[in-house]
Amino acid sequence: MSGGMLIPPGPIRVLVATKPADFRKGMDGLAALVKEQLKADPFSGVIFCFRSKRADSVKLIFWDGTGLCLFAKRLEGGKFRWPRIEDGVMRLSAAQIGGADRGSGLDARPGAARGSAE
Repeated sequence: MSGGMLIPPGPIRVLVATKPADFRKGMDGLAALVKEQLKADPFSGVIFCFRSKRADSVKLIFWDGTGLCLFAKRLEGGKFRWPRIEDGVMRLSAAQIGGADRGSGLDARPGAARGSAE
């Protein structure tokens, strides 16, 4: 952990599952998805991002060096702009997942889903 913040140590890698996840799953269920479907290690320090079917929610899981962390966000209006839904993984930079890159990646502005794949 870095200075008491819940951020993985070192360089940050983000892997985004492009197929919607069952949002009833908690951190253990999502960690199982990382192992089984993404063929990755949920305890590697990589941030794994999952979306809901309606594209209005995301869940992130990651290992911070001391435990598995779960972050969830649901938009009250609008949807996340998301890549085409297909099996596999899309790689995003921390800036893209944070919304700094408005031209690609995740975008949570109201109405951002207009014209994007859902």
